[in-house]
Amino acid sequence: MSTEQLTPMPTDWQRALAIVAHPDDLEYGVSAAIARWTDEGRTVAYLLATVGEAGIDGIAPEECGPLRAREQWAAAAEVGVDSVEFLDHRDGVIEYGIGLRRDFAAAIRRHRPELVITLNHHDTWGGVAWNTPDHRAVGRAVLDAVGDAGNRWIFPDLAEQGLEPWNGVRHVAVAGSPHPSHAVDATAGAERAVRSLLAHRSYIEALTDEEPETYCRTFLEGTMAAAGKRFGGRPAVSFELFSR
Repeated sequence: MSTEQLTPMPTDWQRALAIVAHPDDLEYGVSAAIARWTDEGRTVAYLLATVGEAGIDGIAPEECGPLRAREQWAAAAEVGVDSVEFLDHRDGVIEYGIGLRRDFAAAIRRHRPELVITLNHHDTWGGVAWNTPDHRAVGRAVLDAVGDAGNRWIFPDLAEQGLEPWNGVRHVAVAGSPHPSHAVDATAGAERAVRSLLAHRSYIEALTDEEPETYCRTFLEGTMAAAGKRFGGRPAVSFELFSR
């Protein structure tokens, strides 16, 4: 594991769009950074490819999807986010392809962010555990859609619908990457990050027998402390950053 120090995230942006696969993807760490950014007056919007309907074994998808969407709204509110959108891709079987890139390019043109955030697109989580197909497909499609959003001749029907090309994305930040390069001090957002993850109570109660708040706090404090070892000892959220 690298011991090279992480660089502070750039601040030359005002609007961010976070694009992930499922409810709870952003709450496993990223929300601490988002809380800090919204405190600074920056705008962050969420776009989720699914409603996470296949995420809880004991709850049928038609009941689970609306439940997890409600929990995602509550989780976003804890860190100052009031824009949450869901696409209609099927949880667990998202496919990388033209349709996914188009959906994300459309969202980028609509929100016109300078920063795009997504989740680990690599094959593994640090070489320890295999990453899921949904995360890999969404993360890779997001990276490609940033370029698609700025090209008038890719998905020309979007411009016909009033979504003009947007070349204003300066940075793409990949959370949970096994190759982090940058970080955000999570000190001020840590408690809200715990509450944000705890908002996914139905999912967490199905995931673990541990008391939900203890689980959320232990997990987040552990990941933030691990990133902080390469960020001056401060609790941190790490990102792999691609700048344009």
